[in-house]
Amino acid sequence: MTAVRGRGRPRDPETDAAILRAALDLFVEHGVEGTSMEQVAKRAGVGKLTVYRRWSSKEELIAQAVEQWVDAEVVPSAADVDALRPQDIIEHVLPAAARMTADPGFRALVARIMGSAVSHPSLMAVYWRRYILPRRELAAAMLRRAQQDGAVAPDADLDVIIDMMAGAVTYRVLRPDPPDSEEMLRYLTAVYRQAGLLPTR
Repeated sequence: MTAVRGRGRPRDPETDAAILRAALDLFVEHGVEGTSMEQVAKRAGVGKLTVYRRWSSKEELIAQAVEQWVDAEVVPSAADVDALRPQDIIEHVLPAAARMTADPGFRALVARIMGSAVSHPSLMAVYWRRYILPRRELAAAMLRRAQQDGAVAPDADLDVIIDMMAGAVTYRVLRPDPPDSEEMLRYLTAVYRQAGLLPTR
């Protein structure tokens, strides 16, 4: 029996990657309103129809570009908390976290996503589901472990603590005079120490 071939040529992963990179870069530079499918095609070095065959709208394309960027970052899982102390996990990831949060591209991307939360909620939904929630789950697991170890009060509201930590970092990242990676490392260390996840000196 002869296998039936699908219509057209299979999609080229390199073309997809180039389009997604171009979409993310243009979104960071100009926002959703300032980005068009034509601009993405030109930046990616492909034809406009090539982009439209893959994505029906720029909102859908940008959302997938954000999702791919989020998925590229490796985050410790809650299971790691069972095998390692929260302090060990934090000390391992803090240097990379400090470099990323001090990066101008990261700051611009976060600012664009937050600025689009009302006009384009699908972007915030992707960012929240794929980036924020896994980090909240990890923080909650580490805080529960810290409660067991006596470093965090047993009746502490963990959601409030996580909101305070996330808010502190976001505020520091988006301020007009953002810290460099060295200062960000110092600040992140202080945030985790105040939350009870790192020992006080």
